[in-house]
Amino acid sequence: MNTLTVELAERSYPILIGPGLLGNAALLDEHVPRRAVLLVSNTTVAALYGAALKLALKDRPIIEAILPDGESYKTLATLARILDVAVTNRLARDCTVVALGGGVVGDLAGFAAACYLRGVDFVQIPTTLLAQVDSSVGGKTGVNHPGGKNLIGAFHQPIAVLADTDTLATLPPRELRAGLAEVIKYGLIHDAAFFDWLEVNIDRLLAGNPEALTHAIRRSCEVKAEIVGRDERERGDRALLNLGHTFGHAIESATGYSTWLHGEAVGAGMLMAAAMSRECGLMSATDVARLRALLHRVGLPIAAPDVSPAVALEHMKIDKKVKAGRMRFVLLKRIGAAIVTADYPPEALQTTLTGYFG
Repeated sequence: MNTLTVELAERSYPILIGPGLLGNAALLDEHVPRRAVLLVSNTTVAALYGAALKLALKDRPIIEAILPDGESYKTLATLARILDVAVTNRLARDCTVVALGGGVVGDLAGFAAACYLRGVDFVQIPTTLLAQVDSSVGGKTGVNHPGGKNLIGAFHQPIAVLADTDTLATLPPRELRAGLAEVIKYGLIHDAAFFDWLEVNIDRLLAGNPEALTHAIRRSCEVKAEIVGRDERERGDRALLNLGHTFGHAIESATGYSTWLHGEAVGAGMLMAAAMSRECGLMSATDVARLRALLHRVGLPIAAPDVSPAVALEHMKIDKKVKAGRMRFVLLKRIGAAIVTADYPPEALQTTLTGYFG
């Protein structure tokens, strides 16, 4: 088992990575308080892992909120369903919300934990690669709005993240590929050597090799934990974690959160950010080509033909990184080095939109 720590003073918490974690009663006793649990999952994951987790959470009262599966259910209405379960069962402030599932479940459960009784403990047990490397770490919670991705939410840190790598064995190939987009992101923004490693080992990752996946998860979590530890509320460096997300969120919201997986949209968005970086004279053509080739090997889309440039731009204008009416982008100087800037030629953005949308 690999153990990391997100350093946030008195709110620091561990990230545990390894096989067999969700069925390990001793481990759960250490990290999930022995009191009432509100278990939030979806119909797919609960059927696979719910029984094993409940057995390991022995002697605790367990109330379940089992949600429909899919990004389209990441809404205020679904959040209300979770809160209704908590209120109906008179859960007290000392309860613990446990999120068992991917990013949608984790974001919903975390937001519910942030809201219920003005904040209760929660534990993340992510079961997708994307959730294990990204969304379960850092305390961002929330829901989507028809006008934009993750526009409604709160920062609420978990008390522990337990990433059971055994759950990746049941992950559909498309979900695995989508998760790899976020893994690639960490190499792009922070660690050129990790990007090099990904180029060499991408076939092992796609084949589900446990050793390769564990290394990728650990390194991704190390990078994110370091960034979150110095900028919890995204007032500085944490915005680098949004590489590709301004473009990607526009794809998701414009298509009604029903066509693209989040990681697929981020993958295309990262290539768009790289192309825009090239248009701004920052990134070399060689580095852009390396990213395009890696995304192609993973099997991720690299353009959004189902969204017009004009529609994409309208959705981007309400992105959370907009300040004083000016869109800010995470751009790349090279593989392993990123910046956040609102200082870019307008034609660089327009050329990128025209080249990759519509």
